Amino acid sequence: MQPGNDTWISGFLLLRFSEEPEVQPLIFGLFLSMYLITVFGNLLIILAVSSDPDLHTPMYFFLSNLSFVDICFTSTTIPKMLWNIQTQNKGITYEGCITQIYFFTLSAVLDIFLLTVMAYDRFVAICHPLHYTIIMNPRLCALLVLMSWIICLLNSLLQSLMVLRLSFCTNLKIPHFFCELNQMIQLACSDTFLNNMVMYFAAVLMGGGPFTGVLYSYSKIVSCICGISSAQGKYKAFSTCASHLSVVSLFYCTMLGVYLSSAGTHSSHSSATASVMYTVVTPMVNPFIYSLRNKDIKRALQAFFVKQTTNDPLSKY
Repeated sequence: MQPGNDTWISGFLLLRFSEEPEVQPLIFGLFLSMYLITVFGNLLIILAVSSDPDLHTPMYFFLSNLSFVDICFTSTTIPKMLWNIQTQNKGITYEGCITQIYFFTLSAVLDIFLLTVMAYDRFVAICHPLHYTIIMNPRLCALLVLMSWIICLLNSLLQSLMVLRLSFCTNLKIPHFFCELNQMIQLACSDTFLNNMVMYFAAVLMGGGPFTGVLYSYSKIVSCICGISSAQGKYKAFSTCASHLSVVSLFYCTMLGVYLSSAGTHSSHSSATASVMYTVVTPMVNPFIYSLRNKDIKRALQAFFVKQTTNDPLSKY
C-alpha cells in the first residue's frame, strides 16, 4: 500500500436509518427498548443457570454462554448508535470503527459456533442417551467452548488487521448503523482483492462449516426420532431440541434474508434495515424461546426470586 494523505483519517460517518429529525426519537426509543430487553432477558438466563445446581448440565452451560455472547453482540453496536442519536452526531473514530468490527465479528461467529456445539449436544442426548454423560463430560464441554473462543478470536483479529492495511479517500460515509466489514472494504480506495478473498474464505469456513455440522446433527436427530415407536417418546425427544431448532432456524433464516436483500437490491439502506433482524431481533427473542417452553428455567427463576424475597430484611416488615 502506497502511503499518502488518505491514510491519516480521523473517523467515519455512520448513516442512520432515516435523516428525518422527527423520526429519530422513535428510532431511539425502539432500539433502546430492544437493547434493554435483550440484556435483561439474557441476564435472566445466565442467572437461572448459575443459581440452580440442577441446571449445571451441558445444555444449559452452552445456553448461558450463548446468552453472554448475545449481550456482547448487541452491546457492540446498539449503545454507539443510541449515543449518536442522542448527541445528534454521526461520527465514529477510526480506532472505534476497527474495535467495533473486531467485537462484532467475534460475537457473530461465536454465536454460530455455539449454536453448532448445542446442536451436537442435542444429537448426543437424543441418539446416544445412555452414553450422554460420558460423552458430554465437563472437560469436553469446556474444551468445545474454549476452542470456539480461540478460533473466533483469531478470525476477528485477522479480519481487523486486514482492514488496517486499507487506505481510504474522501468518501468516509458508511451506509449502516455500525461499522460493517463488507461496507468498510467497499469504501476503501486501495486494492481490496486480498481483503475480499480473506473475508469470503472466512465466511465459507466459519459459516458453512458449522452450518453443515448443524444439518448433519439434525438429520441424525430426525432419523433417531423416526425410529422411536411410541408417539409419546417421539414428542419427548423432539421437545428437547425444539427450542434450539427454533433459534437456529431464526438465526440462519435472518442471515439468509440479509444476504438476499443485499444481493437483490443496491440499496444499502435496505441492507441495514434487514441486518437488524439478526443483530438485534434474534438476540432479543432467544431468551423468550428458551424460557417460555422451558419449565426448568421458569422453576429456577421462581426459586431464585422467592429466595431473594425471603432473605430480604424488608420483607419481614
